[in-house]
Amino acid sequence: MNKTGPIIVIEDDADDQAVLIELFQKLGYANKIVYFNDGNMALEFLNKTDVQPFLILSDINMPKINGFELRNKVFTNEQLHIKCIPYLFFTTGADKKAVLDAYSLSVQGFFIKPSSMLGLENTIKKIVEYWQECIAPSQYE
Repeated sequence: MNKTGPIIVIEDDADDQAVLIELFQKLGYANKIVYFNDGNMALEFLNKTDVQPFLILSDINMPKINGFELRNKVFTNEQLHIKCIPYLFFTTGADKKAVLDAYSLSVQGFFIKPSSMLGLENTIKKIVEYWQECIAPSQYE
């Protein structure tokens, strides 16, 4: 895990993306925030870049490939899997099946987007600060 690497945000809703852009600017993390409108664009970036991302925040309901399909492609790609990039779902709603499906794909977190800016800010801070403190096997290579 590269704690100084970019945070990858995969979000197809323009309004949600604008809110997240504003929020990450306010929080002032040193990590670059890289946004993608769909999973295929994110997967192409992850496969081509030499930069190791810090973490991935992915919506579930997206065009082309959904968050579950994207997670499966990342999880089963040996080069991406060994990078130990935390993959978290960050979505507007969930049901029991979605949560079970997510964890069966070894997702590292499942979060519902809070409806208030303060709630959203608190959730993003908890996520980023947790992963800044976490140690991954890739740190020992």
